[in-house]
Amino acid sequence: MGGFRFKIIQNSDVKMIDVISIFSYPSPTTMLTPIVTQLPKSQVELKFSITPDEAKPYLDQAVTDISTHRPIAGFRPGKAGYDDVKRAFGEMAIWENALERLVRAVFVKAVLQEQIETVGSPEIAVQKLAPGSDIEFTTVVNTMPHVTNLTDYTKIKVDFKRRLVTETDVEKTIDDLRKMRRNEIATDQAATMDDMILVNLNIRDGQVPIEGGQSTNYRVYLNEQSYIPGFAEKVVGMKKNEKREFDLAFPADHYNKALAGKTVTFDVEVIDVFRLEIPIADEQFAKSAGVENMEKLRELLQNNLQQEADQKTDEAAEIELLEKMIKESKFSEVPELLVNEEVRRMMIEMEQSIENQGGNMKDYLSSIKKSESDLKLDLITRALERIKTAVIIKEIGKKENISVTDDEVDTEIDLILSGLKPNDTETRERVTTPEYRDYVAVQIRNQKIIKFLKQTNIKK
Repeated sequence: MGGFRFKIIQNSDVKMIDVISIFSYPSPTTMLTPIVTQLPKSQVELKFSITPDEAKPYLDQAVTDISTHRPIAGFRPGKAGYDDVKRAFGEMAIWENALERLVRAVFVKAVLQEQIETVGSPEIAVQKLAPGSDIEFTTVVNTMPHVTNLTDYTKIKVDFKRRLVTETDVEKTIDDLRKMRRNEIATDQAATMDDMILVNLNIRDGQVPIEGGQSTNYRVYLNEQSYIPGFAEKVVGMKKNEKREFDLAFPADHYNKALAGKTVTFDVEVIDVFRLEIPIADEQFAKSAGVENMEKLRELLQNNLQQEADQKTDEAAEIELLEKMIKESKFSEVPELLVNEEVRRMMIEMEQSIENQGGNMKDYLSSIKKSESDLKLDLITRALERIKTAVIIKEIGKKENISVTDDEVDTEIDLILSGLKPNDTETRERVTTPEYRDYVAVQIRNQKIIKFLKQTNIKK
């Protein structure tokens, strides 16, 4: 529960007040019992009626605050009494000042008391605020979705469809390793389809350069598929310092609709031609990879590839298991606020992943022919699945009494801290906060629950 805003409805005059922190206000000393009403779309309404006696601690604090920030003649700041502040500023000023503390405190108390899992900030409307009378206000807040009908998850079985790595897989990996270790040797000979050329490139429509179509020292591996079909064939036979002009059509399904199917002119200048010398798969090659001979290399690759294949199979089985559980269970409605937040988080994750691979979001959106709004719409279904997955995992954890100890959290926190740079004080401070401990505890708990489900439900 973060900061929130509420409106005072008093004599048809609506005022907006910002409430900042839940920890700076006193907690009610008596048990407050609001009227709780479940609303559609996973919302809950809480109606409060607070007597003047229950409001007194907040009124006293308001008096102190007002007289501190607006000192009254004859009194030290913060030392004026209720009647003195009332005479100086009016009694309504005291009650309005106390309101935000009171609303915040009783709302938080009631949410904890009623065990309501809230999402986002509540909307709070004050219906009655008059000195000497009961204070009446209503809150409406989104709640976390929950499982209304949990399937018998112990009976859901998923097969571990193991794929065995073949000799062909190993040989392909060796070929890929050889290509990665290839030497590029400059030559004055004409380029062949087995070579790499370094070019300066200018793509134009008539005499107008196409945006983004200019490159210097652009590497083109002629035996690899070009993003413009036919380009490699047009430059084969060119030599160092040679220039050539030719026309090619962009593919009809090109992501840039303005260029799709359009014939443009390419100005190409070859800076260098390189022969690609691929090493032979022999004992020397094996030693360069850190093993004794090719037999050992093949054995190492076989094991690594099988581990990778098993990991992918395990992940696929886990996804299938969770999807079945979600499909066969029923949930309360997921608040739109929560869906939007999950979509926002997924967009951030996607952008970071693209940037880590050297790309950018704008080019990615162009390549899939979608706008940012289109992509967000596409992510809604996955966002709902992620939310339901989190909800069902939590529910199963409760049923199976799967918990996390302080020692487990301490061990994980220590491991995280050990991987940080000594001067990274900002991250160290964040990792040692209570909020981050809670986050780590949730992650460990979820891992335990997933492990339990996989051991119980995945047949190997």
